[in-house]
Amino acid sequence: MKYNLLLATALLLLPTWTVRGEDWPQWYGPNRDGVIRETNLVREIPKDGLKVLWRQPIAGGYSGPSVASGKVIVSDYERSTGDASNDPGGRRQLSGRERVLCFDAVTGKKIWEHSYECKYNISYPAGPRCNPTIANDVVLALGAEGDLVCLNLKDGSLVWKKSLRDAYQAQTPIWGYSAPPLVVGDMVITLAGGEGSIVVALDLKTGNEKWKALSATEIGYCPPQLLERQGTKELLIWTADELCGLDPETGKVYWQVPLQPRYGMSIAAPQVSNNLLFACGIGETAAMYRLGAPKTAPELMWKGKPKMALYCANSTPLFQDNMIYGADCQVGAMMGVKAVDGSRVWETFAPTTGKPGRASHGTVFINRYEDLHYLFTETGDFVIAKLTPEAYTEIGRTHLLEPTGECFGRNVVWSYPAYSNARLYVRNDKEILCVDLSRER
Repeated sequence: MKYNLLLATALLLLPTWTVRGEDWPQWYGPNRDGVIRETNLVREIPKDGLKVLWRQPIAGGYSGPSVASGKVIVSDYERSTGDASNDPGGRRQLSGRERVLCFDAVTGKKIWEHSYECKYNISYPAGPRCNPTIANDVVLALGAEGDLVCLNLKDGSLVWKKSLRDAYQAQTPIWGYSAPPLVVGDMVITLAGGEGSIVVALDLKTGNEKWKALSATEIGYCPPQLLERQGTKELLIWTADELCGLDPETGKVYWQVPLQPRYGMSIAAPQVSNNLLFACGIGETAAMYRLGAPKTAPELMWKGKPKMALYCANSTPLFQDNMIYGADCQVGAMMGVKAVDGSRVWETFAPTTGKPGRASHGTVFINRYEDLHYLFTETGDFVIAKLTPEAYTEIGRTHLLEPTGECFGRNVVWSYPAYSNARLYVRNDKEILCVDLSRER
């Protein structure tokens, strides 16, 4: 009897981490598809709001958090000298330290920190851009100047480090290295730059090169993705010039199709629904393709034109039920667009800037949850909404973070959220928050 009582008490005291939910170990979720597959999360905002479980101070950066094995990993930049103001067309020279920080996912207690000196010469120099990638008990963090570190998840000790910029004689993109690394088996696939090495595969244990591929006018900013066609996996890379399909094991190029956004800004990850692939970027660059047999180039269905399609930049669009939803970087509104022909069905500024009027790079980060959508806005709001072919329907919202960055005269927060074990993790340039999303209270 005493044993049963002790056991029951112990189970009650176990952190919720051990009994429900899933990890969010990389950019855009476990499968890089933005889908939240947990259950029993909030479907509306409670009257008393959402409970903030903990908050911790951090420094500047666009790197969203990643969560695995009870740990939250996020990167930032502690500036020591230089002017950190934003100039879309000019670089800023700063000195400081890039840091990779680890917090306990339940309590917020800081567990470890890894840092290194790093001089910046980039535009929008707040800090690192890439969400860390957690896999096989290591953390892979890519800094804004191309420093890729592999750290022990348990204690933050350095496993290996590689300067992609130096190793491949590349120039740091004007807006910094921004594509979160992808782990495939025992390899780390990352954008590097340089001739013949736009994308490279490194040994996960040692950092040694396993293969390299592609040349382009610029590296671009788009995360590597895995595409599966009829059981065949292809590595999908969008450089500043082309969409490319590669063999993830060897780097062999299967196909290339031209798609050039303005300013080399291939940022938003192309999205796949059934046998259709959609990619979009600034400069009225958008294209819908039909996917055929494995290892073959996709067939172009339509391209973007004025007053049609959707042109995302900072945030990745959602391709669902023959519709595409996302924030148009030129108009600044969120739009619903038909996949069949790119015609615009509806648009609203409510989940982006929160007020009407054209706003360059208006941004909202979209995730699917059951039949709803969780949104994190550039104004620091968490929104529950329903996106349908007919309309944007807002169910509720609550303000979580102050927008601490600046963009074209307005304040913004531009970092992807993480959803893990009934918690939401978000950051700005001053703090990181953990918010309770459990339906049962």
